[in-house]
Amino acid sequence: MKASSEGRFAYEGLDRVIHERARLSILTSLITNPRGVTFGDLKQLCSLTDGNLNRHLRVLEEAKMVSIAKGTDRNRPQTICRISASGRKRYLEYLETLEQVVRDAAITTEPAGMPKLADGWTPTGA
Repeated sequence: MKASSEGRFAYEGLDRVIHERARLSILTSLITNPRGVTFGDLKQLCSLTDGNLNRHLRVLEEAKMVSIAKGTDRNRPQTICRISASGRKRYLEYLETLEQVVRDAAITTEPAGMPKLADGWTPTGA
């Protein structure tokens, strides 16, 4: 937690690469399957089309968060996707930030030092 209230809710740890819904789905699927997931299974797990999955995997691969290995299985092409060590680290740091967001949102009392609105205040145009 930051010592001052300046930027208190900036949540710098919300990594833009991860924060997109499809990429969050992909990384969550991969972190729960450390041995890797086939492209087809990943497509199904994340409810993505071939093109969407391919595009998001490229973004994650450029960010060095996933590795993609192409090979064959019973003479059929197969692509295996895995989360990288740096991807795992960034994902876990991202989750820590999300947990802080949840903790902050759960606070039900007014923090000390926060200005209160004046009694009788009404929004303009009301």
